[in-house]
Amino acid sequence: MTEQVMAAIDGSQFSSAVCDYATWASLALEAPLTFLHVVNNHPQTAEADLSGNIGLGSREHLLEELSQLDEQRAKVAQEQGRLMLQAARKRAVEGGVTEPGTRQRNGTLVETLADLEGEIRLLVLGKRGETAHQASEHLGSNLERVVRTLHRPILMVPDAYQRPERVMLAFDGSKTTRKGVEMLARSPMFNGIPVHVVIVGAETGDNRSQLDWALAALREAGHEAEGAIRAGEVEGTLRAYQAEHDIDLLVMGAYGHSRIRHLLVGSTTTAMLRRANVPVLLLR
Repeated sequence: MTEQVMAAIDGSQFSSAVCDYATWASLALEAPLTFLHVVNNHPQTAEADLSGNIGLGSREHLLEELSQLDEQRAKVAQEQGRLMLQAARKRAVEGGVTEPGTRQRNGTLVETLADLEGEIRLLVLGKRGETAHQASEHLGSNLERVVRTLHRPILMVPDAYQRPERVMLAFDGSKTTRKGVEMLARSPMFNGIPVHVVIVGAETGDNRSQLDWALAALREAGHEAEGAIRAGEVEGTLRAYQAEHDIDLLVMGAYGHSRIRHLLVGSTTTAMLRRANVPVLLLR
């Protein structure tokens, strides 16, 4: 089965940018593109105890009406999803993708993506979904669950598209980030895009050796690459470097080293995701 770029869309403000970044990634990777919309048919109305003063027959009648309303909501949601998928497909075709696919599934987003994981080369998601709180500090719970569940690269995007021109890899010499360097080096998605490798820490022999290895691997693969070792608090230092060099795509490992952090998204990654105004590619 051909691995593809899969873009999850919903009714949020992020859907247009998800379409555009997925189109860019599909063309760069020369991989098929599929848009996915998931309809959650779990009833939205809790079954309350309506038997009080109105009698059993009335209660049964009300529950029947609630059930019918749930069915109607599901049908409306499916039709809305079909229209969104059609619009996404049209947008991708106009962007140059040949025959993008569409899928609509019933269930939850996380369960659906887990089922489809074997088909995913890259997953593109909006920073927050349609039901997420819109405060900038809030990270959509769907995204956190997806990152914990999936073992595929995930591109989390902001609400406006900008073609990536400069990439920064947050590098710490760990197995995950060394894999990240190797992935960046060979991935056609980053052809012609300068890569910045940043280590946050002290200027030690080991850090310098790790950085030299990363830069050599990227340059041998034909990339323009530069690097830096910066002291300071991790998130603030990375954000400062991003602003200083006009970085428009971040690449990070999804987890830190500790076993406790392994239960959640790595703490630095979570902080960067919350405040990121550029796409973040999470590596597993």
